[in-house]
Amino acid sequence: MLLVVLGAVYFYGLTTTGALGPDEPRYAAIGRAMAHTGDWVTPRLWGAPWFEKPPALYWTTALATKAGLGPELAPRLPVTILGFGFIVFFYFIVRREFGPTESLYATAVLGTSVLWAAYSFVAVTDVPMSVFFCAALLLSFEWISGGKGSNMRALAAGALLGLAVLSKGLVPLVLWAPVVWPMRRRLSHLALIGGACLAIAAPWYIECTIRNGRPFIDEFFWKHHFARFASASLQHVKPFWFYVPVLLGALFPWTPLALLLRPGLFRDARLRFTAIWLLYALVFFSASRNKLPGYIIPLIPLASLVFGIALGWARKTRLPLFLCALALMLAPIAAAVLPDALLVGFSRTPWRGFDGPWVALFALAAVVPLWLELRSRRTEALTVTALLAASALLYIKIAALPATDRIRPFYAQHANWLDAVCLQDVDRDARYQLQYYAGREFPLCSAADKASPKIIGVGPKLVLLD
Repeated sequence: MLLVVLGAVYFYGLTTTGALGPDEPRYAAIGRAMAHTGDWVTPRLWGAPWFEKPPALYWTTALATKAGLGPELAPRLPVTILGFGFIVFFYFIVRREFGPTESLYATAVLGTSVLWAAYSFVAVTDVPMSVFFCAALLLSFEWISGGKGSNMRALAAGALLGLAVLSKGLVPLVLWAPVVWPMRRRLSHLALIGGACLAIAAPWYIECTIRNGRPFIDEFFWKHHFARFASASLQHVKPFWFYVPVLLGALFPWTPLALLLRPGLFRDARLRFTAIWLLYALVFFSASRNKLPGYIIPLIPLASLVFGIALGWARKTRLPLFLCALALMLAPIAAAVLPDALLVGFSRTPWRGFDGPWVALFALAAVVPLWLELRSRRTEALTVTALLAASALLYIKIAALPATDRIRPFYAQHANWLDAVCLQDVDRDARYQLQYYAGREFPLCSAADKASPKIIGVGPKLVLLD
């Protein structure tokens, strides 16, 4: 039942709002261009090569565009299918490794964690890479637990790792490095993993290098891998500790389950490896000078696994589980601030109030799982909490998404008047979104454009001046 409810929540409202942020419209425009030009090798934005990311996301958008899906559904639906499909995969593989109860608990945590649900809605590269990489990592548990594994499992893990490399570059290879040690006596399987990864990922990299030469190497590898890690030039610099609160917030509303972590939990070799890998990945991303919240999406499934099993194996869970349910009273507050936070940033978001009755309703509903837990019905308490969390996600979608839709209505209203406009003081997000719907790039206004029609950014609004 939980998977059915989550499916409804994940696939609801994919066209409720227009393109979001600066990345989604750019990536969607590149995928649409691939569908129209037939060039599936060189990503192009408004006709110019764009080497920021590898092509997996663009390919899915292009295929969905060719299938006739619209400007929102074509880029988003493939990502949502991957995000939700991984939840189903996660449930069955954790069930195989740890048992049905642990699988239910861990899947509930993952499926209703706010950052996984949010990024499964937006057509950016973080969820596709995380899905393929984490699926490969979970397949490696066979070797981590001391099993012999099989050639087919190794080939599957390698193919998934190759798809991760096609989704977001070399980062998955760095994240895979800790797996080599527990597999050090399985050299044949390691070779199969590496061979399958190369077979999947290498052809595009080779062909793109042949076609584009040094510009591709400099832009893709140097600027967007090494410079992104070590340089402040991309202007996403954050302090070293940035990802600690981000990871805890990403697991909302399940963050209080951290209270259940105990040393005895990690006597299991798979959980011990998971904890080591989480620390390794957290240090790796923290060491990068440029940091964005989406970078740590790959950590959420493994953290959900630990939290879910900790909940299943703990002796007493009343307080943490109650706090998880009670935290959902923040959902209406989050829905109230989300539209402005996406526009101007959370720190500059004005306070406009929130829906008090819904806050009270979620707070009162938290009593139900507490009552069930007091009667030693932990699975029912967990299920009710997860259903409340799914309801909170749906509430946020219904309440907040329409308020984020500012560029799509503007374009629909003025589409017939935008033949020769220039842009003046239009913020970066709005510029990319407007160009995506127009299907072309708009120039910035200059002193010589006094007689030209202009689109002017006035705070959060756009104004067309004839």
